[in-house]
Amino acid sequence: MPQLKYEQIAESLRARIADGEFAPGQFLPSSRDLCEQWRVSRATAIKAMEILRGDGLVIPHQGRGFTVTETPLARPAGSRRAGTSRTTGGRPFRRLGNPEMLTPPAHIADALTLSPRQKALHRARLVLNDDGTPMSYVVAWFPPDIAEVCPRLAQSGPIAEGTTHYVRRETGRGPVQGTDITTVRLATKHEAELLGVKRPAAVAVDLHTAHDQHGSALVCEEGVTPSALWKRTDTYPMGEES
Repeated sequence: MPQLKYEQIAESLRARIADGEFAPGQFLPSSRDLCEQWRVSRATAIKAMEILRGDGLVIPHQGRGFTVTETPLARPAGSRRAGTSRTTGGRPFRRLGNPEMLTPPAHIADALTLSPRQKALHRARLVLNDDGTPMSYVVAWFPPDIAEVCPRLAQSGPIAEGTTHYVRRETGRGPVQGTDITTVRLATKHEAELLGVKRPAAVAVDLHTAHDQHGSALVCEEGVTPSALWKRTDTYPMGEES
């Protein structure tokens, strides 16, 4: 399906930010400049910027335009339904360690449909509360076919545009179906130390797997959140029973 004009503008700006043309805190081209460059209406240019704003990639400044965010956002694992964005539930985060190829636990390997002892790219982050305290410990696992063609995933710094957009740009594959499984257990010693809780401590575990249009896994994320901080609310229609 061809991209609409405002989607093309947003994707172009996203790529230029990813390539370092616009640094954190720097202003992007004005809506007038975008209108002239792309020969579109101001409404179309603004709609493109709103896409980037929804991604948590830019910040608006009244009467001055948009700057590239200086604090990228990340979400806890799960709840990636269509229509949501990183600004919906997105929070500051801290990258933990360096990404590396590791053999994932059996349940992660099953979710990614990996063979025994096959390695995947491991990326970990600590999602923070508003006061800077730990909220959720999230480990993302990327299958080797994704890791091989997306070298920036192996870099320790954050990917400003988000891993989903980056993987789509590099591979042409985007998420069309997600599976979330939530379980409850006790925190491990390592998890308790990272989350600042005393053992024994109950934690909610969200296992999120994103699949592309062919049903192949793009990423599997496991988020561990202390029970006192975990909350999920679903609103849905209900009909009369027949």
